[in-house]
Amino acid sequence: MRITKFGHSCLRVEGEGVLVIDPGNFSERSAVDGADAVLITHEHPDHVDHETIASVSRIYAHPAVLATLTSFRGETVAVEPGQRLEVAGYQVTAHGGQHAVIHPDIPRIVNLAYLVADANTNLYHPGDSFTVPVDTTVDTLFAPINAPWMRASESIDFIRAVRPGRAFALHDGLLNANGRKIYGGLSERLSGTAWAHVAPGTVID
Repeated sequence: MRITKFGHSCLRVEGEGVLVIDPGNFSERSAVDGADAVLITHEHPDHVDHETIASVSRIYAHPAVLATLTSFRGETVAVEPGQRLEVAGYQVTAHGGQHAVIHPDIPRIVNLAYLVADANTNLYHPGDSFTVPVDTTVDTLFAPINAPWMRASESIDFIRAVRPGRAFALHDGLLNANGRKIYGGLSERLSGTAWAHVAPGTVID
């Protein structure tokens, strides 16, 4: 499994097939080039850009998310929390169900976290949530580090709770260099896990 971290919250996974998670409007459109399938965690535009996904042949997402993709003409597959399925040659398990709280006055929407596995390893993408997968060992965790719905301590505690083999920063599109340094320093020092922030385009084997 080879993972490429694209902008903000987008990952491209290559090996068994080509699988892309959350190609939003803060990430590069090239992330979906040649993709066999796309997983979408939730409906916010920084996680799904409607123009970017127009070239994709198959999308997997919660039914509530699929209902928002009115212009998409490819195949759609509905995914529910707890469901296990094969996507582009990978074993995918959906976790969670709800977006983290932004503010009590803002209704919560659905959010699926995805565990993607091949025969050798796995990765976990939580979307906009801190859902900890139950009874699962996570090899590579992508942990949100900045958002209107979170504090730095929540990200650090999330990494501690998951206890992955290693962790990388996710959801970093709103940070400048100063912010990345501060959030990164806290995560590296306090998470208790090998942690790194990588630039868009970085390939992680």
